[in-house]
Amino acid sequence: MPAIFLTLWPLFALILAGLVFRRSGFPGEGFWPAAEKLNYFVLFPALLFASLANAPLADPTLLGFAAAILVVLVVAAIVLALLRRWRGWPAARYGPLVQGTIRFNTYLGLALVGSLYGTEGLARAAVVLAVLVPAVNVLSVIALTAERETSARQLLMPLVRNPLILACAAGAAFALTGVGLPFGTDRFLGLLAAASLPLGLLCVGAALKLSAARAETTTLLLNSAARLLVMPILAALVAWLFSLSPLDASLIVIFFALPTAPTAYVLTAQLKGDATLMAGLVTLQTLLAAASLPLVLAVFG
Repeated sequence: MPAIFLTLWPLFALILAGLVFRRSGFPGEGFWPAAEKLNYFVLFPALLFASLANAPLADPTLLGFAAAILVVLVVAAIVLALLRRWRGWPAARYGPLVQGTIRFNTYLGLALVGSLYGTEGLARAAVVLAVLVPAVNVLSVIALTAERETSARQLLMPLVRNPLILACAAGAAFALTGVGLPFGTDRFLGLLAAASLPLGLLCVGAALKLSAARAETTTLLLNSAARLLVMPILAALVAWLFSLSPLDASLIVIFFALPTAPTAYVLTAQLKGDATLMAGLVTLQTLLAAASLPLVLAVFG
């Protein structure tokens, strides 16, 4: 437990610092949207591309790893769909609850994996993102538009425009060529990538909305428990059933134990979902993860 705590506290300290900076007005209100945009379109894609470009995609165990990830996601999606039929949730509410259960904070996830498992862990984690990011985005759009007729274009456009998905696809394609990153490109991308995770965690803290976490307490707590405790238990079970390696089993548990993504709030607002509920889920899950992640890692890590 002490080792886990030593790994986690600097990450949550960065999130807390972002919250404090934003609330104190430092370095200025215009900084945070610009920082998020730089990270989302440049720095974080550089990290994903570099990680996947060096990943051993010919590894035969990757197929089982990817299948296990999808099984966890599909089981969660089916349970949520059944709950919607039972409770009669409108799409505006169903969308945030789905995203609160299946989306994950990529900045925190990769920072944690990098701290625990280094370069090898980041390469495998990039594979997780290559599988999960497109699938989660599609399920999120479907949930938020469940009462509307959704065209293939509406489902595909968020994927085509998503820089994280594009970086994953480009990195995987580059890895399959076997060329490697020549002429110091790896060093250049490494410098960009090094700035991504600290800045991303600061932006996560800056995006937290504490007032939203005080509304609908029961719903927020139940959804947070599903995300932070039930999902990693399901992931550990599936990892055991698929006989994943210790590293892959740890990674699948970590990514399904992470709090939901701040970007879920943006998508919810764009598609006219309950943005207040989504903001509350992002905020409460991020705060609770400081306690739940050490517990999950101690049990399943």
